[in-house]
Amino acid sequence: MIDLHCHFIPGVDDGPQTVHEAVDLAEMAVADGIRLSVLTPHVHPTRYSNTRSSLRQEFEAFHELLQLRKIPLEIRLGGEMRLEPESFELILREEVPFLGEVDGYRILLLEFPHQLIPVGSEAFVDKLLELKIRPLIAHPERNKMAMQNPERIRPFVDMGCWLQLTAGSFVGQFGETAQKTALYLLEQEWVWVLATDAHNCKHRPPNLSAGFEAVSHLLGADLAQRMVYDRPARILGLPERGGA
Repeated sequence: MIDLHCHFIPGVDDGPQTVHEAVDLAEMAVADGIRLSVLTPHVHPTRYSNTRSSLRQEFEAFHELLQLRKIPLEIRLGGEMRLEPESFELILREEVPFLGEVDGYRILLLEFPHQLIPVGSEAFVDKLLELKIRPLIAHPERNKMAMQNPERIRPFVDMGCWLQLTAGSFVGQFGETAQKTALYLLEQEWVWVLATDAHNCKHRPPNLSAGFEAVSHLLGADLAQRMVYDRPARILGLPERGGA
């Protein structure tokens, strides 16, 4: 499996704060059946001063550590960009790490604020699409406004955004309402990929297999496989198992 969204790099955001915790997360990912993790630190200018340039050195140091420890997890650098006006400047400066490219569009992991979908979000997304950047919206099932009414996500899907749901949401890790919202989005066939959004070993572990098993049970193993391997592989420019 491929995990497109997780927080393993120590000390750069609200993920692991120590190298020991970060290594434990990588080992848990391998044990869960994940062979490649895209590390996506928060790119949130008003809270974390992360940029593509600043994160590269931290990423390389962590990569060397995994090799030294002989942990068989392939990693790549991405980022989870918060939707806020200050973020757009980072895009123009080429300081946001993208996940990959599909059909001429760079794929950006885009996070809404947890409590709301800000006024002007559709205009923000429209500007991204004009720049040939396709948003992959992170964990919309955990957004408070989307939990109140999942149809609030429909305009973004109609515009061409993809959705990334959190594997743990399907097993109640973020509460019953987030679980129901995840199921609704899945039933609408709006979900593009599953990922872990792992932050720590105890409460936010890399448990992609839980999402795979849930989707397999609900809609079949073939769709689940597309969500945890084929579509992530396509984004990363890797060979796919079959059609995505």
